[in-house]
Amino acid sequence: MWCLSPEPPAHASNADTFAVTEVAPGVFVHHGRHVGIEDPARGDSANIGFIVGERCVAVVDSGGSLATGRALRGAIAARTALPVCYVINTHAHFDHVLGNAAFAADEAPLVGHTNLAPTLAASQTYFAERFATELAGATPGVPDVAVDDTLELDLGARKLLLTAVAEAHTAADLTVFDVATGSLWSGDLLFMERLPVLDGSLRGWLAWLETAHGIKAARVIPGHGPVSAPWPDALGPERDYLARLLKAARDAVAAGTFLEDLTADAAAHPPADWLLNEPHTRNVSKAYREVEWE
Repeated sequence: MWCLSPEPPAHASNADTFAVTEVAPGVFVHHGRHVGIEDPARGDSANIGFIVGERCVAVVDSGGSLATGRALRGAIAARTALPVCYVINTHAHFDHVLGNAAFAADEAPLVGHTNLAPTLAASQTYFAERFATELAGATPGVPDVAVDDTLELDLGARKLLLTAVAEAHTAADLTVFDVATGSLWSGDLLFMERLPVLDGSLRGWLAWLETAHGIKAARVIPGHGPVSAPWPDALGPERDYLARLLKAARDAVAAGTFLEDLTADAAAHPPADWLLNEPHTRNVSKAYREVEWE
């Protein structure tokens, strides 16, 4: 399951300085930094955290480096002596999974979408070449539990409902719903403040955003942005951006606009109302190719 380096890297974060916020009783979130993939702080750029039951603890995403994962493990130990019984990955992007090996000693099952295992396997070379510093000799591991529809986990008088999502932000998105507090962990199905990144299906993502309104949640914990936000109001800006992206792609195809011209215009006019808007050009390209032959 796990491949772990024998010693923590020298720059590992101290649990005392690794802030977590209790957004609801027993629901703790660490706020990831708004930094791009070229920033040295990229290993701590996603919202991650944990949920405490009466029997044990579930981790929801482990961060983008072994050091971040170890800091999260330290934050858990500072708040409860209960064991970690699950490590859940909401999808396979580096900033959510590269800290997995920090939980090797817990021997907790790694849980994810049924597509998580093949996606992580396909990413091994990319991770090793691009994130060697963050991995520090470890790997994200191999999922033990695959969710192809829904799965209920019991932490002891605390139930979590995991739901696999059809291709949207990625092909391996998973949501985690804490029934006790109505807290929905969306992973990167919801970006706030920083620009959404399209790696899966634009139409699928918009379809999820429409059906997600039916989830009876009190709050959402987005993959990026504030540690929690009101539900479903938090969906609005992302939905508007993705809807504009789809319309622009369809209009360009209908007008016979070349993809090169469309992406050049996107590069020259990134959306000003989002932080870290560099992925906009890539999003435009992927959207165009998705609708080109519909």
